[in-house]
Amino acid sequence: MAQIINLNKARKRKARTEAEAQAAQNRVRHGRTREQKQRETAEAEEARRRLDALRRDPAQEPGAED
Repeated sequence: MAQIINLNKARKRKARTEAEAQAAQNRVRHGRTREQKQRETAEAEEARRRLDALRRDPAQEPGAED
């Protein structure tokens, strides 16, 4: 005897697997993960803060004119 299947569930399962395959292809094609993006922005912010901390302000130097 043949196995009875629900066509609506089978259709949804097929669409879900196709969507997962498309998502995997897009991840490979478009690159970075969320964690990588967040890490890069955090590193850039830290570098900007470090640079600002080392920057000299001309108004605070002795002999500077206003």
